[in-house]
Amino acid sequence: MLRWIVGSSLRLVALVAAFAGVILLLGITQLRSAAVDTYPEFTAPSVQVQTEALGLSAAEVEALITVPLENELNGVAWVDHIQSSSVPALSSVVLTFKRGTDIYRARQLVTERLAQGPGVAKVGSPSIMIQPVSSNSRVMMIALSAKDTSLMEMSILARWKIQPKLMGVPGVANVSIWGERARQLQIQVDPARLKRNGISLSKVIDTAGNALWSSPLTFVEASTPGADGFVDTPEQRLGIQHILPINTAKDLASVTFEDTGGKTLHVGDVSTVTEDHQPLIGDAVLKNGPGLILVVQKSPGANTLQVTKDLEAALNALKPGMSGITVDTRLYRPATFIDTALHNVGLGALIGLLLVIVALSLLLYSWRLALIGTVSIAVSLVCAAYVLFLCGVTFNTMVLAGLVVAVAAVIDDAVGDAVIFKRRFREYRESGSTGSLASVVQEAALDSRGPLIYATVAILLALLPIFMLTGVAGAFVKPFVIAYAVALGTSMVVALTLIPAMAIVLLPAGTTVGRRRSPLAHWGGTASGWSMPRWLRKPVWAYGLVVLLIAAGFAIFPQLGNHSLIPATQDRDLLVHWKAAEGTSLPEMDRITTSASDALRAVPGVIDVGAHVGRAINGDQEVTVSSGEMWLSIAKAADYDRTLARIRRVLDGYAGVRHDLVTYSADQLNIARATGARALTVRVSGCPGRTSPRSGLRQSRSGRC
Repeated sequence: MLRWIVGSSLRLVALVAAFAGVILLLGITQLRSAAVDTYPEFTAPSVQVQTEALGLSAAEVEALITVPLENELNGVAWVDHIQSSSVPALSSVVLTFKRGTDIYRARQLVTERLAQGPGVAKVGSPSIMIQPVSSNSRVMMIALSAKDTSLMEMSILARWKIQPKLMGVPGVANVSIWGERARQLQIQVDPARLKRNGISLSKVIDTAGNALWSSPLTFVEASTPGADGFVDTPEQRLGIQHILPINTAKDLASVTFEDTGGKTLHVGDVSTVTEDHQPLIGDAVLKNGPGLILVVQKSPGANTLQVTKDLEAALNALKPGMSGITVDTRLYRPATFIDTALHNVGLGALIGLLLVIVALSLLLYSWRLALIGTVSIAVSLVCAAYVLFLCGVTFNTMVLAGLVVAVAAVIDDAVGDAVIFKRRFREYRESGSTGSLASVVQEAALDSRGPLIYATVAILLALLPIFMLTGVAGAFVKPFVIAYAVALGTSMVVALTLIPAMAIVLLPAGTTVGRRRSPLAHWGGTASGWSMPRWLRKPVWAYGLVVLLIAAGFAIFPQLGNHSLIPATQDRDLLVHWKAAEGTSLPEMDRITTSASDALRAVPGVIDVGAHVGRAINGDQEVTVSSGEMWLSIAKAADYDRTLARIRRVLDGYAGVRHDLVTYSADQLNIARATGARALTVRVSGCPGRTSPRSGLRQSRSGRC
């Protein structure tokens, strides 16, 4: 089989060379559009069901919503575990499925169970399922601020214009708004004025509800509005549409009460009618004061760079309608880190290629052999990356690590083949053989590839048990192994096809390949010949060195459990978990967070700071207003470690506020590790607040006091 493959390559030299050129061209051009991310998808498929219940305490949310939902969803197929969270006004139930479960089939099962179950008490909004998101879901955070536009007007623009536009971007799963202030016409009743005029509170509610087109209150007439109807004329039918006359607080205040005993009373006579916003469950803290923060989350497997590019294009399209509003996308933008990392990887690859060319030239002492080795290495790696691209693999830290580790084997294959070709040509020339040059090339290729095929198969078989790993470790190791195996396979194919074809073209019968010996190789051989007899005469030293290395390995092995084997990234977008004492009010939390943000902006090297407190509708945080997160960006030119130390000193100056400085990717990874390590079920009852999922326990969190 091998002889036929090599022989076919020698007969079809032009076709092999053209195919290699096409692979290089397609790889270099199309790999630019490959999906790129920091880490692979390391979380198991999950479905989150959120239920808003404004006004309910955490204990009421747990009793009336969370526990009934848990019972209703218990027993869904392929569920690994269920985790619930109850905070004031919000219930969150997360069903984590076994790895490999189709997420959309899992969502269908949950939807059917919610539809056919007994349901929960009608004390909140209908339960909704959050769209599936990536492991590193946050792809962009957008800060909106304005001097001449009110927060309510900006909230209306964000809710009805910006959010739908961003949700339409391919790859975007969810957009939540921190600090949203929905415009409301509020009736603030005065008990003394109600009593003086003989009006009950229920009458105010009925009158205000029936004055509207329709009302969500089931006990008022407006809950079931009738049709407006139509009028027929001799020529046409005219539809009747009721135009609501209530648009302002003054309009609502002029609504009259019914059945007041002949006395005309308006809503404004017994209350203060004003235009305001709903009670806030969270807020945004920006450089210029209060504002809005839009958190954009991406779908699993979405290309971070492409999604970011499309989001920025969508924002640019909205610019004409956002005059006076400042849009800041630097608050958190992981694409910046990925761009920097790709630039560094590309620069390192270019430097490495130049070093390989120099090393091959010095060792082989032949530009022909050096060219064969360099081209084979480049084609092998580009072909491996292109195969991964065609298979839809997202290029991340682990995939690149697998390719980098495989570079050693690829270079070894190329150098080994070049050395064998050099030796075979020298033997062919010295023996004066009349055989064809093609037969020499074929025998040289078979001489080098035969034993290495068995070695490659042995390596691949040894990697098979790794695919038995589960959890976070399996999610990280499998892309590494797949990239490594693909690179080994492409290197083998190149060695059997392209290298012989190049050899038959670049190494003609009259070439001087093999006549001159490299001075570097000569010096290395001399040094080896000088040292080896000494070691052979005293093997006890060699045995002692082996024993020392084995002892060092046993000493280092226990330390491996104390360090993460996952590559640490120097991400310049940082996250600060910010937790004040439970019961802290939103204004006080805003004041503390604003002070800390201003202090962090004064740190040399920090270019941007933004924060959000509490939570948002359909957001990824299930916390009270006493919790928040601050997001920092460090300048490229700043010293990373020194800036981190200064940031920690600033945070340590706020006594009574717990904080944790991490990168977003590391934070999500810690949560996933803790989720996979759960071994116990603990139901905690206490003051409302967030129990960290990094504790390693399966939790059902509540806020009962």
